[in-house]
Amino acid sequence: MSITGIIIATCLVGGTGLIIGLLLGFAGLAFDVKVDEKEIEVREALPGNNCGGCGYAGCDALAKAIANGEAPANACPVGGAAVAAKVAEIMGSEVEVVKKVAFVKCSGDCNKAGNRFNYNGNMDCNHAALSTGGGPKACEYGCMGFGSCVKACEFDAIHIVDGIALVDREKCVSCGKCVKACPKKLIEIVPYANKHFVACSSKDFGKDVKAVCSAGCIGCKMCTRVCEFDAITVENNIAHINYEKCTNCGKCKDKCPAKVIL
Repeated sequence: MSITGIIIATCLVGGTGLIIGLLLGFAGLAFDVKVDEKEIEVREALPGNNCGGCGYAGCDALAKAIANGEAPANACPVGGAAVAAKVAEIMGSEVEVVKKVAFVKCSGDCNKAGNRFNYNGNMDCNHAALSTGGGPKACEYGCMGFGSCVKACEFDAIHIVDGIALVDREKCVSCGKCVKACPKKLIEIVPYANKHFVACSSKDFGKDVKAVCSAGCIGCKMCTRVCEFDAITVENNIAHINYEKCTNCGKCKDKCPAKVIL
C-alpha cells in the first residue's frame, strides 16, 4: 500500500472517530438528566435496605421523593432517629421522630385457643387462610402461627411462640412487611413509647369469643368506663386504644376482666 493510501485511510478512521465523538457529546448534552445534589446526599444517608417500609419502591425512590418535598425527612422506618436527623439536616428542616414497632393483636396461643381441625397443607398463613372457615383455628380472627410474618421480616424481629406471632420490640424497625404478610390483618404499627395494647382482634360477641378462646375481648366496655382520657373505645365488640390520647395510666389493663389488654 502506498503512503498516500495509508494517509487517506488514517484520515478516514480519524475523521470517523471524531464525528462519532462529537455526536456522542451532543447526545450527552441533549439527553443530560440533571440530578438534584440533595437527592444524592439523601440517598447516601439512607441505610440502603430497600425494604419498601417507607411506601416507596426503594431507597432511590424515597431519596427522590424527599428531595422533591413529597416525603418527610423521617420517612425511613429502618434508619430511625439518626437517619431522620441526618436527612433533615441535608434538607434544612426540623423533624420529630416517634419510634414505632409492630404489634400482633392476638393472645390466643396454644393454651388459650383451640383448633377446629388439623391442617395438613402448606405451612403458610396465606395458604391456610384459604381453607374452610379461614383456617384451622377455632377463632377465625386469630393468629394461625404458620409464620408468614416471620418469613417476611428481614430483621429477625418476629417469631412464633406457643402458636402465635410475637414481636421483639428491640429488633423491630417498623418496616411494615409483617403487616402486609398477615392475611388476618392482625399486625399494626404502634408507638414504641405506649405500654398498653389490646391483644385481640375478634369481632364476635362475648359468649362466642369465650367459646373458642379464653383470652379474647368480650366487648364489655369496662375499659371505656375507667379511662379518664377518652383514649379507649369499643367498636364491633372489640376495644381500640387511641395512642395519641393514651397516657399509659394502666387503668384499662387493671380492670379488663378478660385480661386481654397488655
